[in-house]
Amino acid sequence: MALPDANEKLSHGEPNANEKLSHGEPTWFAGKGKVFAMLDDHHHGATHLAVWLPQPFGAQETLIGSDPERFFRPPYVGVSGWVGVVLDTGPDWDAVAALVREAYLTVATPKLRKLAVAAVEAKLQARSRSARRA
Repeated sequence: MALPDANEKLSHGEPNANEKLSHGEPTWFAGKGKVFAMLDDHHHGATHLAVWLPQPFGAQETLIGSDPERFFRPPYVGVSGWVGVVLDTGPDWDAVAALVREAYLTVATPKLRKLAVAAVEAKLQARSRSARRA
């Protein structure tokens, strides 16, 4: 997978999500605050293209245990519960998007979380209305 493809798939529009370079890699921030995704493009000699995501307590162990070829404990931030997701071996992009969203919700302020949940609810309502019309 090419780096631009990964960037496009990872930046899927959470409220006030901002992409900036940090430590030489594309990094996404929730508003002006915390990081919710960091791209690892073979950083420090890593053997894969991956994204590092903060996850709720306990999720790291569950994910790594479920598929150690896909998920790993990233250096530096792994001790804080972050999980690495390997991207260059054909991931399920819907599952990656769900993990990115969970990461965003994990670090977002209450105001941003409320906006994110409202945006999803609005999309679901619009989809439901259009399905009824069809």
